[in-house]
Amino acid sequence: SMLPALAFLQNIGFPELLVILLIVLLLFGAKRLPEIARGMGRAIHEFKKGIKETEKDVDELKKS
Repeated sequence: SMLPALAFLQNIGFPELLVILLIVLLLFGAKRLPEIARGMGRAIHEFKKGIKETEKDVDELKKS
């Protein structure tokens, strides 16, 4: 299920991603990019895990 608040992310194309990456590179520098990417990866993983757990809880509540 796609969250409405994140629906705009479907419209981001390759050129937009390049611009965003360039801005991040300019703001943080090349040395910190791997650290930032790891942190974002962990955050996305935890977010998805939380969504799955919430959906599982909702399904269990519907069954009972």
